[in-house]
Amino acid sequence: MKLSVTVLQLSGILDKTRGNELYRELSGLLANGTNIFLLDMKEIKLIDSTGLGALVSIMQMVQNANGKLFLCSISAQVRMLFELTKVDRIFQILTDQEEFDRKVLVILRGDKKG
Repeated sequence: MKLSVTVLQLSGILDKTRGNELYRELSGLLANGTNIFLLDMKEIKLIDSTGLGALVSIMQMVQNANGKLFLCSISAQVRMLFELTKVDRIFQILTDQEEFDRKVLVILRGDKKG
């Protein structure tokens, strides 16, 4: 499988409007061959229920296209929301982009040293 990685920096509030925009954006990227996504959530201040639903829909879309979705740099508040709703069980959550590079990209490229 050829790797095509896209890192998206999210910010502000993840609600219905931003969730729908993100869904469309990733859908277009999938159609153009991207198969690995990292959503850097360092600047996300709040996720409401519709934003959470959008993330779950995005995960399903990416999985159905045989892609992989990772999240990183989530705040304590977002982590608590994920744990309360149990979606932390379906997302691959990493500490930061460096951990993504070190653990995920190295393995996906076939260099198992990392």
